[in-house]
Amino acid sequence: MDIELKTLTARLLAHRVVSRSDPLARRALLDDIFRNELDRRLAEVGLRLVENPYAEHIAVALLPPMIEPVFGAGDSWVNNNLGLPRDGVALLVILWAQIILPKRERQIARVEAGREGQGDMFGAQKPVETGETVSTGVSEDALYADFGKALGGRTRFNANLGRLANLGFVIRRNRMLLEGPMLDLMIDYSQMAPRIIEGALADVLGRRQALTPQAADDSVEGD
Repeated sequence: MDIELKTLTARLLAHRVVSRSDPLARRALLDDIFRNELDRRLAEVGLRLVENPYAEHIAVALLPPMIEPVFGAGDSWVNNNLGLPRDGVALLVILWAQIILPKRERQIARVEAGREGQGDMFGAQKPVETGETVSTGVSEDALYADFGKALGGRTRFNANLGRLANLGFVIRRNRMLLEGPMLDLMIDYSQMAPRIIEGALADVLGRRQALTPQAADDSVEGD
């Protein structure tokens, strides 16, 4: 087991991500003894395994107590530890919302539909569907039309897209932005999704409430 642990750890560090379908990655996810030893070895150097059943890859990240000692020399770690400027972080969040949120809805819907149609007792243990069947891309041109000016214009927009592609968050292909291996791993869905969904809904409702009195006045004036 020692050589397998060393191999998987070295590959995670060298390649940054490993596919869930890889035999060693599957062992880390299914073999409790192997996983516990992997977690112990990673923790010794301030790292932890990052994975979720909805993502196609696994990766490593810093343990929370290590974030400030490693990245705390500058101010950027307060917002992110990837060296992204503020407009780059904003673009990343927009891409996450447009790619991962719809993807997760499709995955959950298919899991629930599968459970309803399964009579065997092990149906719920079947793997979650991932890949292009549930993760669709975003048009680069449409994204720029919607948000480009707010994110600094064409030059800044392209520069930040390049950074996100280099970091593995997105894949640029034929003017489409597709999910990269890091996009569903390095952002905590349980924390981010409610902020985006509830925040967006609250903003929409607030605007509607603000417009309601004016709409009523316009209706009266037109009678």
